Amino acid sequence: LGEIDRMIMSGRAIDAGEERVGFLPGDLSQKVDPYLRPLNDALYDIFGAEKAERLRERGTIEIAPLAYMRGRTLNRAKVLIDESQNASIFTIKMALTRLGEGSKMVLTGDVTQIDLPHKADSGLERCAAIVGGIDGVSVIRLSNRDVVRNRIVKDIVKAFEKAEADRKPGPGAQPPRWKRR
Repeated sequence: LGEIDRMIMSGRAIDAGEERVGFLPGDLSQKVDPYLRPLNDALYDIFGAEKAERLRERGTIEIAPLAYMRGRTLNRAKVLIDESQNASIFTIKMALTRLGEGSKMVLTGDVTQIDLPHKADSGLERCAAIVGGIDGVSVIRLSNRDVVRNRIVKDIVKAFEKAEADRKPGPGAQPPRWKRR
């Protein structure tokens, strides 16, 4: 990790789309672990399960729900806020203002995969517009050309983009059934 003391990975504990898991048994960690599983998966892919667990045990890498960032000052840390498309502008502002000395933050998100009940509540694009002109802030937008999962995922993303473009309603038209809330 070099010039930093730790890496902090965070995300929203939110159900995906129409899926609702309801009450989860167990302590706090057991309740939020399923939501933060993608972050653990990424760590295991990068470091291997054993090393990732050692780094977490030592506190070098921390995985925490975004809701628990309030009030913290994150000094000498690299901070990753994953799935930011599912955070409001107020939550994103809270996260960004946690940055302390020697820290950097990356927000990731895909605005085509917003899982909030009202897509307009997503603050990621609005945040990019607000802070994009600040010295030291970069906004990078990726497209289907940047997909690095299985090759077929790129084709799936392209197909959905085409379907979305083909179904753009004219004035006064109803949105397609699959897109209605």
